[in-house]
Amino acid sequence: MTKIAIIGIGDDGLQAVPPAVGQRIEQAEVLLGAERALALVPDSVVGKRVQIGSELAELADQIRNVGQKQAVVLVQGDPMFYGLARYITDEFGKDRFEVIPHVSTMQLAFARVMESWDEAYLTNLANHALSSVVEKIRTSERVGMFTTDTIGPHQVAQALLDKQIDYFDAYVCENLGARDERVTRGSLVEIAEQTFEPLNVMILVRQRQLPDRPREAVGRRLFGNPDEVFFQSRPKYGLLTSAEVRSMALAQMDIWRDSIVWDVGAGTGSVSVEAAQLATDGTVYAIEMDPEDHQLITANARRFNVENVVPIQGKAPEAWEALPDPDCIFVAGGGREVCRIAEAAYARLRTGGRLVINLVSIDNLTELRQALRTHNDNVQVWMLNISRGTDQLDRLTFDALMPSFLVATRK
Repeated sequence: MTKIAIIGIGDDGLQAVPPAVGQRIEQAEVLLGAERALALVPDSVVGKRVQIGSELAELADQIRNVGQKQAVVLVQGDPMFYGLARYITDEFGKDRFEVIPHVSTMQLAFARVMESWDEAYLTNLANHALSSVVEKIRTSERVGMFTTDTIGPHQVAQALLDKQIDYFDAYVCENLGARDERVTRGSLVEIAEQTFEPLNVMILVRQRQLPDRPREAVGRRLFGNPDEVFFQSRPKYGLLTSAEVRSMALAQMDIWRDSIVWDVGAGTGSVSVEAAQLATDGTVYAIEMDPEDHQLITANARRFNVENVVPIQGKAPEAWEALPDPDCIFVAGGGREVCRIAEAAYARLRTGGRLVINLVSIDNLTELRQALRTHNDNVQVWMLNISRGTDQLDRLTFDALMPSFLVATRK
């Protein structure tokens, strides 16, 4: 079977590709590509040119019509990075194709602004709705996005400002690799007032030490509120107890209307706030030793209009010595001290009370379970593997959250 080559190409055309790749293009009987990609190939290349558009079904038919002819699909940049290669290989099978990448414009853009992209949120507005992208940007450190002819950088900037997301420096990298290449840096306010060439990559870099500003919640829930409605001190994935884990943990805590609740390692207080909404006549003590997070517990309590959250700054177990014995305790434990803290918390728990611990290390899980079983044989354990649905190239895919464990017992 003759393999079809999916070849990445830059604005320099055949001059910038290795000789063997250039020869492959020149000898092709059929050249498929978007109008701009085909225009990079000189007229001296005599292969039949087939222009492809945005309709994936039409592209599939065009590839079927190639038959056994020597064919090349031209894609600007890296075909596997928001390019057509993923769809084509999924549709027809990987054995039918050979992928030859070029430096992607996203790589060039991050190089031009001298920022790392290994942990950046990368997206393409051609495949994702701007509204969903805005919510992902809210909690990101760095963002790289391909804009479109209809949604340019100024519209992205304005959409962010409309959601009070104004804590990013922005770069717009136009016509990367071409002679008229230009990189513009500015605030989101400045970018919103300008217009740019259609071929651009937009880079966003969060300004240092600024917390997230959450969107207004619509139909706010007693528990399981979206992660982004909480103020967060550091937008790094996994610091906040996710809505799904939070919901199950609160259910296992058996919170009554007048319960005394301890949230140990409260972070920015997502569990504390929702526990307070359940224990309307009780009190929730949010114990956190990080000063920045301690301040944001108050901000989140104020945001949800709960007055029964009491932030306690300090390290457990010393920080809870003067507190009243609790009816239920939640411990978020990522470190080696989780067993010691959990046992000390269990000792303070009222008879009949519930202790729930969330942790991510399987090594800590084994040790914790054994420690709690010396006090109580009935120790329940759950492993939580959760994936959230998202749209990718008109298909439903799933983004997996970090697996974690819940451990619960009643005194």
